[in-house]
Amino acid sequence: MLSEPARATVRATLPAVGANLGEITERFYAGLFAARPELLRDLFNRGNQAAGTQRQALAGSIAAFATHLLEHPDRRPDAMLARIAHKHASLGVTPEQYALVHEHLFAAIAEVLGEAVTPEVAAAWDEVYWLMANALVAIEKRLREESADDAGRRAWEVVERVAETADVVSFRLRPVDGGPVADFRAGQYVSVRVALPDGARQIRQYSLSGAPGSSLRQFSVKRVHGDASPEGEVSGHLHARVREGDVLELSAPYGDLVLDAADSTPLLLASAGIGVTPMIAMLAQLAQDGHSAPVTVVHGDRSPADHALRAEHEAYTAKLPDASTHFWYEQDATPGARAGLVDLTDVEVPLGTRAYLCGPLPFMRAVRAQLIEKGVAPADIHYEVFGPDLWLAAAA
Repeated sequence: MLSEPARATVRATLPAVGANLGEITERFYAGLFAARPELLRDLFNRGNQAAGTQRQALAGSIAAFATHLLEHPDRRPDAMLARIAHKHASLGVTPEQYALVHEHLFAAIAEVLGEAVTPEVAAAWDEVYWLMANALVAIEKRLREESADDAGRRAWEVVERVAETADVVSFRLRPVDGGPVADFRAGQYVSVRVALPDGARQIRQYSLSGAPGSSLRQFSVKRVHGDASPEGEVSGHLHARVREGDVLELSAPYGDLVLDAADSTPLLLASAGIGVTPMIAMLAQLAQDGHSAPVTVVHGDRSPADHALRAEHEAYTAKLPDASTHFWYEQDATPGARAGLVDLTDVEVPLGTRAYLCGPLPFMRAVRAQLIEKGVAPADIHYEVFGPDLWLAAAA
């Protein structure tokens, strides 16, 4: 992986680089968007940029990758790289854009660190960057080649719009060209591109919430309040403007939070809020496959009225021979549900359970900690983050 001279230099400079990554990534994005404003308009998520979360995620991934190269020189962090690569492939990131990122990232590093960036330091971190970038390019190429549905973005017509709750709407779509619909793996997402009133063509990723094997695509969108803000502009647009007969651009399905279990594997599917969407597809898949091992279904929400796709949550679980549901509501808990936040203390978790988590980061961190206390191996706990992966940023 890293050459010996580069490893020594990266080890010596990682504390200084890591301490300044926040400022480096801020200046990087400022320089990139000044040179190429169309990237902010049509590729990068303006909401994440406004909130600063993309900068945090980028800093976290760089620090995590460099740390891994030092601590595990003979192993590549494929799990982290795969998560990023799936996101990039769904967005349509090209190999050429990595050179552009390199140019502006290293300009920001030199600007922030100044004379500390000697030729040796620059060369060492150049190795780190291209090890990560070339690995991502290769993985993204493979993902695109493996996607039977990926001939670029495809036009899909909305054939049904369903109000799931006051703040969640499901859209069911079919391809405008009438061609076949490739199947997807339960837990995957699509990138949805919309044309906004200011001319921007913003992209957001939504988990597929319908059952695999359907001739339609279904995804569900939670409205982010503050529709005029960058954070809520796409969800607000979809809620307010998109109706039956409208056309949206969708990518092929991507995402690495997918079921990978034999019939003998106990599963736990834990979600909170709109994190329920990939779990519905997983339960539908398990019901189709006749999964016979125990399945523990966990969900937390503000109230029963806010629990999107609750009927499907319960119906698919009921089709499994050895499954149980455990719902928590912060308000108005119904009979059979529990009041407050998700707490697994009294939930039986079978030996050998593989867990899948989706929801806000505090929820997933709390559930992961409880599962580890119950004996679930950390390697058997998988998660999906909507938006930038701040789990890495928090750990950096």
